[in-house]
Amino acid sequence: MVLQMSSNQANPNTYMGSVVASNDVVIQVNDLHKCYQSYPKPIHRLWQSFMPKRRFYQEFWALKGIDLTVHKGETVGIVGKNGSGKSTLLQVIAGILQPTKGSFTTKGRISALLELGAGFNPEFTGMENARLNASIMGLTREEFHDKLPDIVEFCGLGDFLHRPVKTYSSGMYVRLAFAVAINMNPDILIVDEALAVGDVRFQRQCFRRIEQLKEQGVSILFVTHSTESVIKYCDRAIMLDDGELKLTGSPKEVVQAYLELMFGSEKDTDALVKVDVENYKVEFDPSIDNCPKQASYNSGEHRWGDSRAKICYYEIFQNGAASNGLMQRGDQLVIRMWSLFEQDVDNLIYGITVKTNDGNAIYGTNSRALEVETPAQRAGDLVVVEFRLKLNLLAGDYFISLGVAQDHDVKDNIAIDRRYDLIHVHIRETLDAFGIADLEGDLSITLED
Repeated sequence: MVLQMSSNQANPNTYMGSVVASNDVVIQVNDLHKCYQSYPKPIHRLWQSFMPKRRFYQEFWALKGIDLTVHKGETVGIVGKNGSGKSTLLQVIAGILQPTKGSFTTKGRISALLELGAGFNPEFTGMENARLNASIMGLTREEFHDKLPDIVEFCGLGDFLHRPVKTYSSGMYVRLAFAVAINMNPDILIVDEALAVGDVRFQRQCFRRIEQLKEQGVSILFVTHSTESVIKYCDRAIMLDDGELKLTGSPKEVVQAYLELMFGSEKDTDALVKVDVENYKVEFDPSIDNCPKQASYNSGEHRWGDSRAKICYYEIFQNGAASNGLMQRGDQLVIRMWSLFEQDVDNLIYGITVKTNDGNAIYGTNSRALEVETPAQRAGDLVVVEFRLKLNLLAGDYFISLGVAQDHDVKDNIAIDRRYDLIHVHIRETLDAFGIADLEGDLSITLED
């Protein structure tokens, strides 16, 4: 689980002669390609060695022309579907794999948490593996013993440190691996979905330590399927798909593109029906987007989906009265959402999510989770859905996303019309509490006799 490399600051790790141009750059990847050769049968490998001019294998390009620059102290999140090349890229940067083509440079000491169990000898005890990894990293015996109390305290394995790691659970592997990696004074920390198998408390402990490492100027490459973690902890993000770097940008921008990639529709949308809207008994035109007319509308929303239905209007009510988005803690919020269908759609899901200003979801639900029956809709149907929430939130700005999707056996759901951060509401400040959620706390003081 923990693989580390050590290098002198003045002599960075290089492959194919790549040179770091700036002292601020700790990882430089240029036109990186990685190809695997897949042989139908083992005997074909032997034939290939005797007949090199013939090809007995099929090529699989895991990476195709990746360019990436990471600066000192920067945390970069990497997202993508399974098989997109994320783990291969990290293994190349960590020095475990060599690229087929291209160059990469790393500068400083690298600690890498990769697949479960990597870098550990299963016959060795946890303590012996920790000592071995420290030696590989170039730490002296005295330096290791100075670090040992921190490793023991962080991993919390107790007597299990003196047992073979082959007896460890996956969570215990992660605890030891992370404790060793972060206490080796790394300049670069690479984490490949390693924390996904840890328990919730340990994950929180790890993320607190990651924040400390960021403050110390450690550069971090972070692969995860947790989009909220990317938004919260990363300075920048990249998205890989089919071995190619598809997008680099702000975490929120990349996460939105990743969600579109994961939940986008493959259905034919050319057959959308032109709807006659003259007979609808509403005070707005359902054929156009009326949401920007509302005072609470957020022009910075992100909208996507296959458009078989479109959210054409919404209204918000505060304690029964129309609202402009300025609210009080504890208010009863009602949101009405109108959707116009341009194709016949069944297995519908209507959903809502409330997020903080920095993009962390604090509440979300949908018709599927609430087991609310949703009838199939035909082209031309105008449907209104009402969401009811109690705003047990403290002072601050919050953004509400609305969506229409279709249940799907493989993709979980297919986005029809998702409008992220569509509505902006502000909760007025109060002085009796701080944070995000109102837990209606109280206290009392009693003098014991």
